[in-house]
Amino acid sequence: MAQHPVTFAIIGAGLIGPRHASAILNTPSAKLACFVDSNPAAQEVAAGFNVPLYPTIADMLASTDKPQAAIVCTPNHTHVPISKGLLDAGISVLCEKPIATDIASAMELLEHAKKSTAKLAVGHHRRFNRYVRATKAALPSLGRAVAVSGLWTICKPSEYLEGVGEWRKDGTNGGPILINLVHDVDILQFLLGPIVRVTAEETIKQRNFDAEEGVAVLIRFASGCVGTFVVSDAVPSPHNFESGTGENPTIPARGMDFYRIFGTDASLSVPDMKRWSYDGKVKDWTQDLEEDTLSVGTSKVPFELQVEQFVQVVRGLEEPTCSGIDAVRALVVVDAIKKAMREGVAIDVPCE
Repeated sequence: MAQHPVTFAIIGAGLIGPRHASAILNTPSAKLACFVDSNPAAQEVAAGFNVPLYPTIADMLASTDKPQAAIVCTPNHTHVPISKGLLDAGISVLCEKPIATDIASAMELLEHAKKSTAKLAVGHHRRFNRYVRATKAALPSLGRAVAVSGLWTICKPSEYLEGVGEWRKDGTNGGPILINLVHDVDILQFLLGPIVRVTAEETIKQRNFDAEEGVAVLIRFASGCVGTFVVSDAVPSPHNFESGTGENPTIPARGMDFYRIFGTDASLSVPDMKRWSYDGKVKDWTQDLEEDTLSVGTSKVPFELQVEQFVQVVRGLEEPTCSGIDAVRALVVVDAIKKAMREGVAIDVPCE
């Protein structure tokens, strides 16, 4: 017998909420029940999806549209209280990243979730991206990972930081380390294992906001692999995950690389998936390197794959692809990066 679709509410109708809503509409095992947002502009968004809008979660819970699951798409500092309230109501939660803005409240949410029959997962959706999955599959062919170089460099428009986005100027809740680099930290740990030490230098500021505009990071992994990562949200550049993969339809796709992974047997650039090696030859710089382009294949939009997987989580059939613990591990690293940037010293990161 076919199961009924799992019903979803979208909490927050800003930039990311509608993208999650579209993913739900494209997933047969899921059904969009409503939006929750007190901003008057949300009325138009909900109407566009032909679902009700509730100004508060309490209003939604008192209605006939109470869902089985919710995706929390609100400002970072609200993630924990909103997620806790939903879990208390028996609603499973897929919380947008970062799970919280500080480690203590993130751990509080994990403890809260343990007491609930509802499920908790975190929206590090890039784990579902076809380029990330192809990279993970290719890692054994590189030998032992020696080093990695990464970039997330782009120019955010001024309107992104104004109005309902004013919170992104805040040094505690905003800035590209917590908003953007946390994605790449999660992927780097997903690919290469735990990060155990970071050093960081802040980039120059062009805006007069408390939040940083960028940072250069030196990384050490538990495996012994080392890396560098440069982040900036205030420079013209095609070297970032969104432009490289074409994942975000609002950002033009350029296909330029954003990760380079160097192994003992081969190196790989992402997303062009060029693998360079001396396969079958002596490793010698006078030898011509072999170039292979690895297959990536096609897949659904990562947000859709994430919804599909979370439906299975809600039904108790699978564990989350990105658990609360996974998300906390990424948060611990970005917290260490911010501390290293402020204090100008190397910060050791606990693995557990």
